[in-house]
Amino acid sequence: MAGRQFPEGFRWGTATASYQIEGAVNEDGRGPSIWDTFSHTPGKTLNGDTGDIADDHYHRWPEDVWLMRELGLNAYRFSIAWPRILPYGTGEINQKGLDFYDRLVDGLLANGITPFVTLYHWDLPQALQDRGGWAVRETTEAYANYVDVVVQRLGDRVQYWITHNEPWVVAYIGHFTGQHAPGIRDIATALQVAHHLLLSHGLAVQVIRARQSNAQVGITLNLSPVHPASPSEEDVRAAQLADMGLNRFFLDAVFGKGYPAELVAAYGPFAPRVEADDLRIIAVPIDFLGVNYYAPQFVRSVSYDRHPLGIETLGPEELARRNYQLTEMGWPVVPDGLYELLTRIHRDYAPRAIYITENGAALPDRLERARVDDPQRIAYLHQHLVAAHRAIEEGVPLRGYFVWSLLDNFEWAFGYSKRFGLIYVDYDTLIRVPKASYSWYQRVTQTNTLPDDAEVPGNA
Repeated sequence: MAGRQFPEGFRWGTATASYQIEGAVNEDGRGPSIWDTFSHTPGKTLNGDTGDIADDHYHRWPEDVWLMRELGLNAYRFSIAWPRILPYGTGEINQKGLDFYDRLVDGLLANGITPFVTLYHWDLPQALQDRGGWAVRETTEAYANYVDVVVQRLGDRVQYWITHNEPWVVAYIGHFTGQHAPGIRDIATALQVAHHLLLSHGLAVQVIRARQSNAQVGITLNLSPVHPASPSEEDVRAAQLADMGLNRFFLDAVFGKGYPAELVAAYGPFAPRVEADDLRIIAVPIDFLGVNYYAPQFVRSVSYDRHPLGIETLGPEELARRNYQLTEMGWPVVPDGLYELLTRIHRDYAPRAIYITENGAALPDRLERARVDDPQRIAYLHQHLVAAHRAIEEGVPLRGYFVWSLLDNFEWAFGYSKRFGLIYVDYDTLIRVPKASYSWYQRVTQTNTLPDDAEVPGNA
C-alpha cells in the first residue's frame, strides 16, 4: 500500500514524565514525592533503582529540546512535578521550580514545538500522602490550588493541558496491588482514590477555564479493549466487568454517564463515597481525550478470594502460548486493538478531539558501535500508526500521536531495566544516542506521511 498521508496540522510528538527523566530531586527547593519515598524503600523497585538522577533532564533539557527539534516534533508532552512547585503540596510557592518549567516552555516554543503539559503524572508530594494522599478529599482541593499556581505562571504560553495521566494506574497499581507508590493494598482505598482523582480532574478543568480563555483541556486515560480468555459464559462476564473497571468507570464518568451501576453493585461495600455534586463536576466538558494504548487485555473468571470482581488478566506465559508477540513488558503486540479502541470511543463517547498521548514498546535495545538498531520498534510504531490512520479515515477525530518515549528512562518499579525511548541513554555517562527508530520517526514527522509498508525494517 502506498504511504499514508495524515491530516494537515496533525501533532507529531513524544511524551515523558517528570520523575522518570528529571533527576535533581533535592535541588532548587523541590520537596520529596511519594516516588522518592517508594523507590528508596528496599524491595520496591528492581535493583533498588531510583529517580534521583534519571536522565538528568533538569540540567540537560537544552540538549533534549535540540534533539526534539532535530526529530521534527511539533509537539512535546511532559509533566510538571508538583513537589517542585509546592514542596509540601500546599503553602509557599517555590519560584525556582516554576522557573525551570518557564525555561523549558520558552525553549520548546523557540524551536517550534507546542507544549502539552500534564499536571499530574504520579509524583504526589509526600507531605500530602502523610495527610492521607488521594484517599482523602482535601487532596482534591490542594490539587486544584496547585493547578491554579501553574496556570497563572505558564498559561500565557501553554494552551494544551492534561489534568491527569492514567488515574486507573494511580488508583489500582498504587493502592490495590501496591506495585507503585504509595504501595497501599486495599481495594476500598483504591476505589476512593479513583473517585477523588476524577473529582480533582473536574475541579482542575474549572480552574484552568477560569484563568485562561483559550485553553484546551483534557485528561489522559490508559484504555484497552478487553476480551474474554475463552467463549465460556464465566469468562465473557469477567471481561465485561474488567471493561467496566478499566475503561467505563473513567470514560462514563468523564462523559457525563456516571459510574456504571452494575460495577458499583459488584463492588458492593468497597464502592467509593460520592457526594451530591461530584459527578456533575467530573463531567464538566473537556476539549480532548488523551488515550494511552499499549495492548488489549485478555481476562478469565477466577474465585472472588483472588480478586474482588472475580477476574484475572492473562499473563505473558499464556499469551506467548497463544502465539502473541510480546514486548519486554510482557505485553502483546496487537495494533488492531488501537483501531478497535479509537472507533469505540468515537462511537460511544464522541469526544471533540482525541490524541494518542502514549504508544510505544520496551525492547531489548543494545548500543553497538555507537548505534542502536531497533527494527522491532519501527515495525511496532508503523503498525500502530497504520491502525490510527485507518481510524481517521473512518471519521475518528484523532489530532495527534505521541510516542512513549523520547528517552529511555526510569520505568517505575522496573527501574532502568526497560527501554522505551527513541533515544538511547547510557545511564553511566548520560550520553544520548538516537536509535534507528528516531531516524524513522523523523521521516514521518517531516513528511506527515507513513512510508510504504515494504520500506519498514522488521515489518513482517
